[in-house]
Amino acid sequence: MMSRTRVRKGTSKPTTTKRRRTQQANTEVDDAYDLRNTMKEAHSSRSPLFYGDGIRYLQNDTHLTGKLIVIEGPDASGRTSQISVIQPRLEADGHAVLTTGLRRSELIGEGILEAKRNFVLGRRTLSLFYAADFADQLENKIIPALRAGYIVLADRYIFTLMARDAVRKISRTWSHALYGFALKPDLVFYLDVDPNELIHRVFQKNFSLDYYESGSDVGLSEDMFESFIMYQNMLAKEFHRMQKKYGLIPIDGNRTIEEINTDLLKRIGDFLNRTAAKGMTQQID
Repeated sequence: MMSRTRVRKGTSKPTTTKRRRTQQANTEVDDAYDLRNTMKEAHSSRSPLFYGDGIRYLQNDTHLTGKLIVIEGPDASGRTSQISVIQPRLEADGHAVLTTGLRRSELIGEGILEAKRNFVLGRRTLSLFYAADFADQLENKIIPALRAGYIVLADRYIFTLMARDAVRKISRTWSHALYGFALKPDLVFYLDVDPNELIHRVFQKNFSLDYYESGSDVGLSEDMFESFIMYQNMLAKEFHRMQKKYGLIPIDGNRTIEEINTDLLKRIGDFLNRTAAKGMTQQID
């Protein structure tokens, strides 16, 4: 009986099922992500949109040609791994890319780490510290990059900070007003991972549980393992609450890195293609 296994050209080795699936997934991503001919049109100019009053001196005279794409999710959800793959893919297609994230302000970042190590700040004060870190990066890194036509990939944004605040009984209205200066992203993905899966990833990554990521400062449980599960469930509820209001796109983070990456690249490719098509239509009009 003749085998139905497909054989590659130039070799006698049959293509495995796993390899065929990978090739098919890559082809799907390439089809959605073929931006070489539309790259310039994808960077159509727009005035900045903020969640509140914004940064007033930027509202009238700044036009942003870049795109702000955010990947949110809990610790060990795979955000950084995804960005490390997405960035070179975008760069290979000719885009300039800047990455950013929490605690990366040269002015504030080290101060936050020091304060957390010494447990010297209250909940609201720590929240203001993170807001200062974000504000410094927004004004001095994110907006200048967007103005220059960069695609900015943010490893977490204000949504993590607002979710943390809500779990710590800080008013959601207060947090929204606090981040009224924040620029609205073009895309926000939320990697949704089951806390029971998440805890295994945390131990693989760090071999221990973080005090704050376990919610130990909230006093949920004396057992750190139990506290972690409870805290992550509470954070997930806050993210689900924010999905409609802030346009978060949920991504099943329980899948493999490769499956998630294929999903994200296709969504990003679709978005950039739509933006390019819109830009071309506006030019014709």
